[in-house]
Amino acid sequence: MARMRQAKKVIREALEDEGWQSRLCDIARGGQTSVGPLFSFLLLEPLMRHKAALALGMTVAGIAEKEPEKARNVVRRYMWHLSEESGNIGWGIPEAFAETLVASPLLAREFHRILITYVIDLGREDNFCDHDILRRSCYWACGRFAEARPDLCSGWRPWLLKGLQDSDIICRGMAAWALSRLPKQLMDAPQLRRLAEAGHEELCLLFDGKNVYEKSVSCLAKEALI
Repeated sequence: MARMRQAKKVIREALEDEGWQSRLCDIARGGQTSVGPLFSFLLLEPLMRHKAALALGMTVAGIAEKEPEKARNVVRRYMWHLSEESGNIGWGIPEAFAETLVASPLLAREFHRILITYVIDLGREDNFCDHDILRRSCYWACGRFAEARPDLCSGWRPWLLKGLQDSDIICRGMAAWALSRLPKQLMDAPQLRRLAEAGHEELCLLFDGKNVYEKSVSCLAKEALI
């Protein structure tokens, strides 16, 4: 327990440091020792959540190079946290899931098909995330992965387009942002244009790898058209 507290203290100081990005490799070198503390930081405010997710992704990718089954178990832990059976609301888990698949080619190949299922509503028992606020993070996760590994996302476009009609307006903006990470497709334009012209000023929270920022739903749809 004392070791865990010390690891949390060291990692939190690193993530709160002005030069936190340069400290990520040190955190990742901690391997399994860094995993538990980073999970706990996923519950914090948005910027720290994204920093922790980025660090966790790098950490699990490093584990995957030497002990792939241990890394797979971390990804299965993400999946458990996002399941109804866990009884949890998986704050920060979609972000960590995406960053892990971005950082690890092995895990990306094995688990990318799972990531998209959290925004697919088939109207029956499935992985669809029915918690509106958490689902926003699921769309962000899909966009983050699509930006880094578009070759593995060729079948995602119909589901992200469907997200433009999500029951949660902010999810619609996040779906537009995720679509903008994929190669441009003229057939996307009519649906994006409708959302862009709807005048939705609700703000979506995004992360650019360094800072969190906000943009309105309709602004994101307009940018996806460019």
